[in-house]
Amino acid sequence: MDAVFEATVTAPVNIAVIKYWGKRDAALILPTNSSLSVTLSQDHLRTRTSIRASPAFVTDRLWLNGEEEAVSASKRLVNAITTARSLRAELERRQRQQQQGNVVPLSEWPLHICSENNFPTAAGLASSASGYAALVSALGALFELPQSASELSRVARVGSGSACRSMFGGFVAWQAGAADDGSDSLAVQVAGHQHWPELQALILVVSDQKKKISSTTGMQTTVETSELFAERVRTVVPKRMAAMQRAIADRDFASFAKITMQDSNQFHAVCLDTYPPIAYMNDASRSIADLVHAFNTALGRPAAAYTYDAGPNAVIYALEGDMRDLVELVTYCFPRPEDTTPEAFYPDPFGLLASPACAGQEVAAPKLAELAQSVGRFPAGTVRRIIHTTVGDGPRVLPSSQSLLNPDGLPRRVGE
Repeated sequence: MDAVFEATVTAPVNIAVIKYWGKRDAALILPTNSSLSVTLSQDHLRTRTSIRASPAFVTDRLWLNGEEEAVSASKRLVNAITTARSLRAELERRQRQQQQGNVVPLSEWPLHICSENNFPTAAGLASSASGYAALVSALGALFELPQSASELSRVARVGSGSACRSMFGGFVAWQAGAADDGSDSLAVQVAGHQHWPELQALILVVSDQKKKISSTTGMQTTVETSELFAERVRTVVPKRMAAMQRAIADRDFASFAKITMQDSNQFHAVCLDTYPPIAYMNDASRSIADLVHAFNTALGRPAAAYTYDAGPNAVIYALEGDMRDLVELVTYCFPRPEDTTPEAFYPDPFGLLASPACAGQEVAAPKLAELAQSVGRFPAGTVRRIIHTTVGDGPRVLPSSQSLLNPDGLPRRVGE
């Protein structure tokens, strides 16, 4: 039986607490400022990608969430694959020079790529970050590249800027760098995923629809028109990067929460300062932010922190000890859609509620029950889904049994 050259990888979503917005070089995706993110668990949010190389294939092919798409239609995808192939070609050249036996010319063979997300794409949940991190990690495994995760993060970056941060678990900084060729613009891990085990995240999906203004278009317009943006890049972000790294190192949630919310607020203020203005948040987004502030006031301390990327969906960070109260408040104030089961709306993976059927029925803590009554209940379906997760690890290489490709190198059908 002929050898099969294939790799399957899952990669995580990351959510920035210090935002990346704006490029100094659009072709190389070099950011105007450094950023810092939290990697979320792949047990709940992930992209799985299988890549096979074969001389029997005619051309590169891609299937994304069950639909075939032209590889050539995405310049970023082509750039990422081409860059990885060049690294493999250099490895093959060195192997031949060192006479290391039969060198398999994987760099010359066409690829079949099959990728699936288990969450909505293009809705502000960092689907491109996990997608390109999975792609590059799978290429690295397939091609047996010797480069480190930081070095490979440069390859992920040319596909999607924030993808470089999904090459690591835990807490990750994307260093903006200064070199024109982008050689020093890469991701480094600030702390591992087990550094702060009490930190959890609650994602409130307000909309799973594709956003009207893409991040790429929005960034370009902001750089060209926003006066607030220049001040953010010059003075605000460098101070916040240093302060956030201290907060993470010290597991100081009060500081972490304040910086996270301030940076999210400023990011969206910069978007509104763009001309024409860009509004990624909607009324539901703002209501969730108000509820978080009210939650903190009721408890008399920073117990939760919201952040919003380029979309309306909220990510709320809280420590494990406060998460039950937060979940009860959120599920009460934002009832599930009528066409959704309790288990689908909030699966309750950590067993915080007596049973999934109890979600949204009451708030136990007296202060929060009073708050819930004063806030009231929003229309059912204002929040479409709740995802409860933790800080997670980086890309995982899976066994061949979990490949998305069948023996012919085509996407597996259900049940295969």
